Amino acid sequence: MRRFLLLDDEVKVLNALRRSLRVHLQIEGLLIETFEQPRAALQRICECDFDLAISDYRMPQMDGVTFLQALKEVAPHTVRIMLSASTEFQTAMSAINEAQVFRFIPKPWSVNDLGHCVHDALALRDRLLADAGLANHASQVLGAQELEAQRLEEEEPGILKVNWGPDGSIIL
Repeated sequence: MRRFLLLDDEVKVLNALRRSLRVHLQIEGLLIETFEQPRAALQRICECDFDLAISDYRMPQMDGVTFLQALKEVAPHTVRIMLSASTEFQTAMSAINEAQVFRFIPKPWSVNDLGHCVHDALALRDRLLADAGLANHASQVLGAQELEAQRLEEEEPGILKVNWGPDGSIIL
């Protein structure tokens, strides 16, 4: 099951975005939650995990960059996309540099471009989660090795230390 969060202060935009995603992606079990208020969206992010978040830039309470920065702090593996009618270079730069968005998509969007972007975003999300799982596994393995090394050192002090001679031989 995939879970998307959509944030825009305009209900018509949210409905069009939801419709575009459902029609183009056709992901079984896709759950799309929409929000008009950034604070409500942030509260929901604290309650459950989202694969993807798409946010508008210009909203009355909080701009999209600020929202996506907060989202990044709470849910770093949620892939972030900025959607905006603003064509200002500074808006895009803020989204990329401050909120580390995956893509910046202009309004009005192309349904095909949005679909490809979301497919790429989900592939990135899957890689991020796999990498995090591998890092966690490696940490557990190293932790077990360190515990075993401590146990051996307690049983036989100095057993893990090797004294090397100047010619590369082992000194006992």
